[in-house]
Amino acid sequence: MKRIALLAATALAVTTVAAEAQHAPTRRKIVESVIIDASPDKVWAVVGNPADADWIENVTRGERQGSADKPVFQLTLKNGHVIVEASRKLDSEHRSFAYYILENEVGDLPAKDYSATISVQPEGEHARVEWRAAFYRGHPNNDPPPELNDENSEKRVRAWVHASLENLKARLEKSGS
Repeated sequence: MKRIALLAATALAVTTVAAEAQHAPTRRKIVESVIIDASPDKVWAVVGNPADADWIENVTRGERQGSADKPVFQLTLKNGHVIVEASRKLDSEHRSFAYYILENEVGDLPAKDYSATISVQPEGEHARVEWRAAFYRGHPNNDPPPELNDENSEKRVRAWVHASLENLKARLEKSGS
């Protein structure tokens, strides 16, 4: 009888841990890219200047802050909220910008511990822009509201990145700058 009780208690504990694990956030990774009919140098002139952020979806203004060796960028959104980004590495030689988000409202971008790298590479006579991001959902605890669960957070972040790349493409192909 004790053995049955012990097995039942063990099974309950395993079931409880498994159920909780299903609700814990998992690191999400996305990769989006776009081919732009412009030279990589022309595209990098925009992407490599993080304060020039009006091509990023929902951003109206970008502003550089911080010191020269530790730049921080404040992106003002259409609703007046801000996203604050810290540069990890801005590599003009390899046309790559790595950053992480210090502050954001999860209603605007449903992500926590967000980091990304945007790179520009030649693709024939054109440029390929690739945006790689990794993050946790906007609600770090178990049982998130539906709009902040893993799948919906990933869906919204992916849509934001995709729209931003399409905005960059439209800007550079339309005006040439």
